[in-house]
Amino acid sequence: MQDAIFMRQALDQAHNAWALGEVPVGAIVVKDGQVIATGFNQPIGTHDPTAHAEIMALRAAATILGNYRLPGCEMFVTLEPCAMCSGAMIHARLSRVVFGASDPKTGACGSVVNLFEQNQLNHHTQLTGGVMADECGALLKEFFAERRKAAKLAAKSVVPDSF
Repeated sequence: MQDAIFMRQALDQAHNAWALGEVPVGAIVVKDGQVIATGFNQPIGTHDPTAHAEIMALRAAATILGNYRLPGCEMFVTLEPCAMCSGAMIHARLSRVVFGASDPKTGACGSVVNLFEQNQLNHHTQLTGGVMADECGALLKEFFAERRKAAKLAAKSVVPDSF
């Protein structure tokens, strides 16, 4: 139940990304049952390939706590994290990561690879997937359907040159 409450807040962040034309992924960092930081996808607008929702939330949490390590913190994110974000979470020493929808193309929490189950790593983060997966996945599907529809309409409105 508590996981769903936090995932709803991550979904709110995903809507912020959509409003800016970014892929709607949102994330929050929780410590001691309180949201301490939020983030949403911003790579397009910031011209920064690392500006994923998770990285934005990690950066904000680290600034707030004054430490790049975030022990005792949990992250809630609407989409299964990629390898970059998963690596950052492991380095930050998060105690737990909770994600919504799986990502069969770039997911690094079990869909493509699972970085969190590598025994060789010196820190192990608990992983929970599929929290509100339908809602998280529906938001992404709706976003991309809208983008395809807009692209199709734009293509139809282009008049070819006459010979």
